[in-house]
Amino acid sequence: MNKISTPGRICLFGEHQDYLQLPVIAAAINRRVVVSFEERKDKQVFLDLPDMQLLDSFHLDSSETYRHKRDYFKSAVNVLRKEGYNIEKGLSAIVNGNIPINSGTSSSSALVVSWVATLLVANGYKFKAKEVADLAVKAEVLEFGEAGGIMDQYSTALGDMIFLNTVSRNVESLPVIKGTFVLGDSGLPKATQEVLLSNKKRILSAVSAAKKCNKKFGLKRGLYNPDWDLKDDQHKVLKATIRNRDITIEAKKMLQTKFNKRTFGRLLNEEHEILNKTYGLSPTKINNMLSAAMDAGAYGGKINGSGGGGCMFVYAPDHTEQVVKAIEEQGAKAYIIEIDKGVNYEND
Repeated sequence: MNKISTPGRICLFGEHQDYLQLPVIAAAINRRVVVSFEERKDKQVFLDLPDMQLLDSFHLDSSETYRHKRDYFKSAVNVLRKEGYNIEKGLSAIVNGNIPINSGTSSSSALVVSWVATLLVANGYKFKAKEVADLAVKAEVLEFGEAGGIMDQYSTALGDMIFLNTVSRNVESLPVIKGTFVLGDSGLPKATQEVLLSNKKRILSAVSAAKKCNKKFGLKRGLYNPDWDLKDDQHKVLKATIRNRDITIEAKKMLQTKFNKRTFGRLLNEEHEILNKTYGLSPTKINNMLSAAMDAGAYGGKINGSGGGGCMFVYAPDHTEQVVKAIEEQGAKAYIIEIDKGVNYEND
């Protein structure tokens, strides 16, 4: 049996920045989606998704007709063919995973990355992680006109810890942080695309207003002036977004020189305050989970993903079990996680 596995991810710094073409720091985690597959002699695709209690099937030659929004199994076939890959071999596959679903840890991107790599391997191609990431962005985001950026596909495909320039798509590997994190799943549902689109519109509206005050203004350049004639919310959003950008750069320098647990935790907490108080993305339950984890000995943490629900994480190399217990006492699930490698192919 052939297996392709891909990790979930946490966004350490730069949440809600990649769709603004600002840099991010993300890390893959050791919870993964696994596609176990065998090749077929026909062009039929059979998929068993036991975690979701779903069965799916389609013929490769019917892939252009989408059955529903985000029909990723078909979109990956179409994107690969558009890019010149000869995708003609059918598959029987089982899709398993232990990444919390719809919780901000990129379970859908890990699935798409795994599926793109599966199609490549099954049809005789060797793949590179960055190539798979680019194809997954097209299959998941561009094919359906979705609001997200490229962080999820790149961080899950490449693995470890990366600093991602979302304009050039240049990736810098960062030293992997030693010690454990704790991921907390609030169990609160979230509407990823709606949250992303709403926050993106709010920020871009503020940017547009700022450009009327100074046509050279841009989020990549620090030309913001608090005396500009803008609405209070526009000032608030611009200051927060620029600070979010600067936190990411500050964190990168610290990670590349001398890692400090307390500085790392402080920067995580500061970014969470932006996501919570300015963007309004963190519900009370997640704030309580973070507070409890900090009281139990975590150095810092933040909500993870688009927000509105889903997961949070904390850095807790010390007092880890106490932190787990504190999060669970808030009515959430807690998982001890570490940083992991990217998309991986195994042949039993």
